[in-house]
Amino acid sequence: MSSVKRTSRDIRTANRYEVLRQIIAESPTSRQELAAGTGLSLATVATLVGELLDLRLITEVGFEDSAGGRPRGLVAVNTSGGALIGVDIAETYVRVELFDLALNVLARADENMRPGESRPEQVVGHVAAAVGSVVTQAGVEGARVLGVGVSVPGQVDREGGVSEYAPNWDWHDVPLLDLLAEHIAYPLYLDNPLRACAVAELWFGAARGRGDAVVVNLGTGVGAGLVLGGGLHRGVSNSAGEWGHTTLVLDGRLCHCGNHGCVETYVGAPGIMLHLRELAPRSTLLHPEDQTATIDALARGVADGDPVALKVVRDTARYLGAGIADLVNLLNPEVVVLSSWVAATLGEPLLAEVREAVARHSLRRPLDAAEIVLSPIPTDPVCLGAATFALEGALSSFSQRPTRRGVPARSRTASAS
Repeated sequence: MSSVKRTSRDIRTANRYEVLRQIIAESPTSRQELAAGTGLSLATVATLVGELLDLRLITEVGFEDSAGGRPRGLVAVNTSGGALIGVDIAETYVRVELFDLALNVLARADENMRPGESRPEQVVGHVAAAVGSVVTQAGVEGARVLGVGVSVPGQVDREGGVSEYAPNWDWHDVPLLDLLAEHIAYPLYLDNPLRACAVAELWFGAARGRGDAVVVNLGTGVGAGLVLGGGLHRGVSNSAGEWGHTTLVLDGRLCHCGNHGCVETYVGAPGIMLHLRELAPRSTLLHPEDQTATIDALARGVADGDPVALKVVRDTARYLGAGIADLVNLLNPEVVVLSSWVAATLGEPLLAEVREAVARHSLRRPLDAAEIVLSPIPTDPVCLGAATFALEGALSSFSQRPTRRGVPARSRTASAS
């Protein structure tokens, strides 16, 4: 009996989340438009809107004239009803952004992580400092922070708040949320950048309104966030999308994961740097200890017509295109989005080469259906996606009140995103 209750509550939470997501996207909007947009009945929408009003997440903002009929009440996001924090823990930096409930950025803090600074307690220190900084900058009272979404690379147990395996740091079973909870008093929610980027694109970017999309993360690590059938695809153990650790070259470069020839070793930032070193060991484009500086230099080199830079980007795109063609043939998506900092830095020249390479390796029918684009999200998509996980978690915890202090951080959030 209890499992039926939990299932119906999860469905209600998912529906509440869907209605709020629609209000954020279309604010201000009417209950009738929400029913049409979500496919829920007007009665259900009216109930859910009432709950969101009670929670102060949305507010009534007047009426629209419905061409002589009864006026319709409009609702909008109550931007001052709470704040959300998104944390992007990457291999070379920690970035934290604080958002209002319409997911506008109010404050940002960055902490650089030098090579060798990746022990869990060092990373936690950076996160705690940056979270404190954004709360101070925004002048937000602690009670108004609804939650903190944390993205960490690698395999994640989001229910237990554990970083199970981060190959680039050799982390195994790090209880990350417990460590963070010693410094951060707000509810905490954990996932990885593949899911975070996919959710950001689904809400605000190139995957919005698309049923099937692949969001390719190109950074130090590489992976693919999957949107299938209109929702985030996590897989049975929250491990879907580890495309960066599929084999691209038999007996190829050694990967941190222990295998050889993984996609990541050819198209992640360290792989691109290795290719540059092999091509031109004394190139001024190469900054041996600095991934960001090297990728920035390559982008400038391409713009200036530097032959070495052009070859490195073209070769990277050839590998990337072959790997993306596998995703196109396998998943038949409407859109493939190139996201994260390497894609953003190399930009249009990389995109043009990737499109050509994908066309060479894909079957014609799925290729014709797939658009390949750069992420249009102007801020850090991982922070944005992580903040939406905090919003999802807050909505789930609202439905479970009264709760013990701290339970929302471990609560099972509905996979409505």
